[in-house]
Amino acid sequence: MASRSKKRKVKRPYSRDLEAELCRILIKTGATKFGLFKLSSGKLSPYYVDLRMIPGDPKGLRTVIQIFERMARSGVGISRFDRIAGVPTAGVPYASILAYQLSKPFLYVRREAKPHGGERRVEGQLLPGERVMIVDDLITTGKNTLQAAEAVRAEGGQVQHALVLIDRQEGGESALAQVGLKLHAFTTISKIARRLRQSGVVEDEQYEAILAQIAR
Repeated sequence: MASRSKKRKVKRPYSRDLEAELCRILIKTGATKFGLFKLSSGKLSPYYVDLRMIPGDPKGLRTVIQIFERMARSGVGISRFDRIAGVPTAGVPYASILAYQLSKPFLYVRREAKPHGGERRVEGQLLPGERVMIVDDLITTGKNTLQAAEAVRAEGGQVQHALVLIDRQEGGESALAQVGLKLHAFTTISKIARRLRQSGVVEDEQYEAILAQIAR
């Protein structure tokens, strides 16, 4: 009697739609706001994504760290960096937890050198030639990430990769590329906005405002 052939289960890299889950986290934490905001880059924006709200939701934080970890492993490759540096302030909690998860030493980069002690901008042990991966919550023009990379390089570190959750699509990726820094973004603001509009959280007018901001 011929044996029945069994279908092999194909293992998928993700057990769920993490982008959709991220949108649910943004909704739950109230991280997406509309109005008129001045960004750290100096630009004005009709919307604001405040990912500093997510650490207040432990379940959401676990999901975001899971996203960062998979990006670090599959997008960058953990053998390609020695240390992880967080960009202040929103990138620091994500970078520190990610460093713990990956058993990598953690650094954080100050916006300015402290006026006492060693007067360093990079806190933590950094040896000349070590490869540092920069981690931030999101990217707009790339100003903060570039400043962090410059500070690390000034202290002898090598920086080739930057990890962010959301790319606001306002020139950050190309700005990083110009100085030899590759951006790894989990998703873009246009994809997030599309999902939020489909779920009824973002109105058509707000959706168009986001797209107009990208086009500027």
